[in-house]
Amino acid sequence: MTRARALRTRCLGAEGTGRVAASPELDDALRYLAATPYRHDVTPGAALTEAQRAVSATLLWHLRVLAGWQPATGTDAVRALAAGFEISNTEHHLSALAADPRQPGTERLHPPPYRLGALAVAWTRVARTRSPSELRTALAASAWGDPGGDSSAAIATGTRVSAAVRLAAAVPDAARWAAARLALLFGREVFVIGRRMPDVSARRAARLLGPRAVSAGSYADFRQALPATAGWLLEDIDEAADLWRAEARWWDAVERDGRELLRRARFGTQPVVGVVALLSVDAWRTRGALELATRGGGPGDWPAEVLDAPD
Repeated sequence: MTRARALRTRCLGAEGTGRVAASPELDDALRYLAATPYRHDVTPGAALTEAQRAVSATLLWHLRVLAGWQPATGTDAVRALAAGFEISNTEHHLSALAADPRQPGTERLHPPPYRLGALAVAWTRVARTRSPSELRTALAASAWGDPGGDSSAAIATGTRVSAAVRLAAAVPDAARWAAARLALLFGREVFVIGRRMPDVSARRAARLLGPRAVSAGSYADFRQALPATAGWLLEDIDEAADLWRAEARWWDAVERDGRELLRRARFGTQPVVGVVALLSVDAWRTRGALELATRGGGPGDWPAEVLDAPD
């Protein structure tokens, strides 16, 4: 557990992310990051999307190191918390299957997959698939479960629902985060985008959100039907169009809970969950700070980001 706490020093913290955000140009921000714990993957001259992905890759490396220090229960917890990286790999692979290799710029649209190591769930099998239908079959035969379709929307939603349900089951200390994140996903899909969730994913989501919420015909009914474990995130958000306001609130809650888990825990997986939370929040803020640097730096609101897999 001492090793887990030691990884907390790999965070930039508010001062560091503030310096990145205040950089007048992206290259200035990248030069600063080159002397921080993010230096392993971040290099000056990178484009914004490349730099943000490099920040995510550094986070993944820290999580792999942390998992390597743990007994089986700790490794399982880190794997559940890191599911977004395999989701990102899966989405990029699906996109590549449909891409025309003769089109220029394909390599930028489909970057090399994240190296998951022991944190992989079914990536080795998924990476070998040659068509969307094969990809769906590979997911269905794994812990991810059937996403309910082989379209990009079905797989994106299905894997995220599965990740939330598995996280709540595997890591009780993160169940509140998982349920709230799933509520945000469901609300966006159904009441903002207006896209019906595949039945298999809706049934899976009902395990955390409840059948009344999943079958609600309006956003107001959906919010009212949510259990307390998920409803806290959408408190005072009366319109589905305002769900973007819940994003920063979710990250703030993860940070507070992570600090508390580290403060009070001595044994078990709680310190592991706590440090993963703080490392993840720090990476999210660093990615947002890089975007601010591309806008000329200075104080301002963090850019709105989707709470899903890292790019």
